[in-house]
Amino acid sequence: MSAFHRPLSGFRWLALLVPGMLAAAMASPAAGQVADPYLATRIKMVRDVLEADGISNKAVLKSMRSVPRHLFCRPADRKLAYRDGALPIGFQQTISPPFVVAYMTQTIDPQPTDRVLEIGTGSGYQAAILSGIVKEVYTIEIVPQLGKVAAARLKTLGYANVRAMVGDGYKGWPDKAPFDRIIVTCSPEKVPQALIDQLKDGGKLLIPLGERYQQVFHLFEKKDGKLTRKKLIPTLFVPMTGISEAKRQVKPDPANPKIVNGSFEVPRDFPKSLGTRRPDNWHYQRKVKLVDADAPDGKRYVSISNAEPGQRAQMLQGMAIDGRLVKKVQITVTLRFARLAAGTKPHHQPGVFLHYFDGIRKRIGAVGLGPLKGSSPRWRTYRGVYVVPATAREGVLQLGLNGGTGTIEVDDVRVAAAR
Repeated sequence: MSAFHRPLSGFRWLALLVPGMLAAAMASPAAGQVADPYLATRIKMVRDVLEADGISNKAVLKSMRSVPRHLFCRPADRKLAYRDGALPIGFQQTISPPFVVAYMTQTIDPQPTDRVLEIGTGSGYQAAILSGIVKEVYTIEIVPQLGKVAAARLKTLGYANVRAMVGDGYKGWPDKAPFDRIIVTCSPEKVPQALIDQLKDGGKLLIPLGERYQQVFHLFEKKDGKLTRKKLIPTLFVPMTGISEAKRQVKPDPANPKIVNGSFEVPRDFPKSLGTRRPDNWHYQRKVKLVDADAPDGKRYVSISNAEPGQRAQMLQGMAIDGRLVKKVQITVTLRFARLAAGTKPHHQPGVFLHYFDGIRKRIGAVGLGPLKGSSPRWRTYRGVYVVPATAREGVLQLGLNGGTGTIEVDDVRVAAAR
């Protein structure tokens, strides 16, 4: 579904070959045979991550409380299942963060009588969330190994109204069309025509569109055979494996990493539930406020505040960066801050950090400006030059409190190769 992952573990391959082992390894919510050790954690996730950030649809919240997300993760990652982040599931794919799944589901406004098509099964988690809300779910995965494992998992866990298929999702599922709702969890440059054709009149289609690292959710509605479009929030998804990436007209430049809208001069109107105005081009924004005054560069700056240790207060932006081409990178940012302190975990540190990922989107380290502590009431420009690992192929800049507390104000963020 979204980004940053590594290959399937031996457990998954063995489970695929021996379905009974998969059944024995999982606690089935349908059968109710085993107490769910993660129930309290899941309820806390819904309260602290989803409801706190504007997810209000009761059916979506109920499904997010019910579906055992940890069983859709690799066994080694189950302890991380209810953090609001993506986790690797193999073959350059991930299980999307809980907020992204809930946001996408709420946005299509699913109804009990709906037939829904999902493009990009991944782990099967999004299909499972939809299963308890709608009449039927059809889901397609292009990677055979992932598609087969997800289908077996969904069957074992009792999601009887989900039908899974391995194939090219951009061709849709013609013999099951039309669909009331379509969710696409991979990012093309434009909407595939087959999906438009297979959307029922009156139906909704949600899809992330845009350049490789600059994507925006778009909600389409079909009325009298014509589509209306609404641009929503920025996001970051992995494109469909292989051919769709090759067909991109605008390709990343891994020799020249950069930040888009680093001075926050370009705003975007967000849904009221998420805050009405935030910077464009940045995704996964939490507790971010766009301020039109006293900016050291241009007219605007960003303010990020958090009072509860461990809560996410941040913004992210992805970029291509190839460690074979870029040996060092310079990060520049103008900051002022107040009462900064670490959160509840060692990694809950305020600052500006560039996370590196390799060719299979496995995280291989991070560098950056921080951790920042205390107060610095005047604007000050910080610069740092850092080594890029030779195996790096992608980067994600994380800016904010990152689980810490206090207020950090930011402007003029830049990343560039240090020649």
